[in-house]
Amino acid sequence: MRLDWGRRPAALPWPTGMYAAGCGEGAFTLQSVAQPMCPIASTATKCGNCGPGYSTPLEAMKGPREEIIYLPCIYRNTGTEAPDYLATVDVDPKSPQYCQVIEPKDIHAKCELAFLHTSHCLASGEVMISSLGDLKGNGKGGFVLLDGETFEVKGTWERPGGAAPLGYDFWYQPRHNVMISTEWAAPNVLRDGFNPADVEAGLYGSHLYVWDWQRHEIVQTLSLKDGLIPLEIRFLHNPDAAQGFVGCALSSTIQRFYKNEGGTWSVEKVIQVPPKKVKGWLLPEMPGLITDILLSLDDRFLYFSNWLHGDLRQYDVSDPQRPRLTGQLFLGGSIVKGGPVQVLEDQELKSQPEPLVVKGKRVAGGPQMIQLSLDGKRLYVTTSLYSAWDKQFYPDLIREGSVMLQVDVDTVKGGLKLNPNFLVDFGKEPLGPALAHELRYPGGDCSSDIWI
Repeated sequence: MRLDWGRRPAALPWPTGMYAAGCGEGAFTLQSVAQPMCPIASTATKCGNCGPGYSTPLEAMKGPREEIIYLPCIYRNTGTEAPDYLATVDVDPKSPQYCQVIEPKDIHAKCELAFLHTSHCLASGEVMISSLGDLKGNGKGGFVLLDGETFEVKGTWERPGGAAPLGYDFWYQPRHNVMISTEWAAPNVLRDGFNPADVEAGLYGSHLYVWDWQRHEIVQTLSLKDGLIPLEIRFLHNPDAAQGFVGCALSSTIQRFYKNEGGTWSVEKVIQVPPKKVKGWLLPEMPGLITDILLSLDDRFLYFSNWLHGDLRQYDVSDPQRPRLTGQLFLGGSIVKGGPVQVLEDQELKSQPEPLVVKGKRVAGGPQMIQLSLDGKRLYVTTSLYSAWDKQFYPDLIREGSVMLQVDVDTVKGGLKLNPNFLVDFGKEPLGPALAHELRYPGGDCSSDIWI
């Protein structure tokens, strides 16, 4: 299935009602696409009894194996003059179309919205989408409300004038009357690539915004020590939980946020990926650049990707204050042997990893967006971050397109192993190499669904 967004797209609601989080490419327009399904957590009266309807995250883990995955694919900054689109990938091993992109269908746009990123369903039946900026590319962390059946724009969720200075991702926890949002940078800052001078000028985000869920207003701003560019945020799936994690890209840290006894919120660093001293790169030190994180539905494992270093990690977070590394797998990256970057000092590795070759194709880029199967046994990975940053750090991605990989997960002892028989090559798309981003299932997944 193909969803044409025009020249500058971002994450949109999936045709089946599951909603995306990923790196938005710019301003675009929205149109009603199809009747939405309820997410796993939804109790909306408008949706009735459609959708899987799992009562708890643990019940969801018993759900059927995923058969298709949706991915937005980007052409902006690639040299291909074509609309970006939503691809449907067959991940059923029994299907003759296994690892293939299915025939596209076009859906057009209707009304203007700017730099949207994450979408979640609400219990009211509405859809809520975060924004990075206004139509001119200035920073503005607001939220748009859509009718859950027609996708008509209803207005903003926050009170007039109450948007955060910057925006990106968000997650809400109704039982604690809270929503927490993150920030990247103003679209005008990040849209054409990464400039270290913008970091020194304080133009990138380093805060979390705590919102009163009922009053729709910011009640606390959390400054992140060692927390530059907080991107993806995840509460624990347990709806009673008053804590979660956020991945801070540039500082390469995982921060745990939690509720205090007095009702305020605090944050602490629980994981640090050390930078590598390098030669032949943009800076003398290379961060891991944590770009995506997720939690298994039983809240046991935390996964995240280091897009620049090239490794995918699994941590046991049974004790959220003391994560324990249980799996690590290199899937490309900037420090592979034979590449332009030489590692001079490494606190973790004794040697640079080998380049990744799957089914005869050398994989460009590094692990970026990730999605876990409901039972926690399969992890899907794509390699493109954001077209302008892809072009800057992994020019081969622009020429060859991104890929989708699948990793087998040991859910007993922990551990990650690449499936050598799974490869979706977006370099072979009919209109030219494309950049595939976030991954979502039509019936619910680990990074879309919120239980109430």
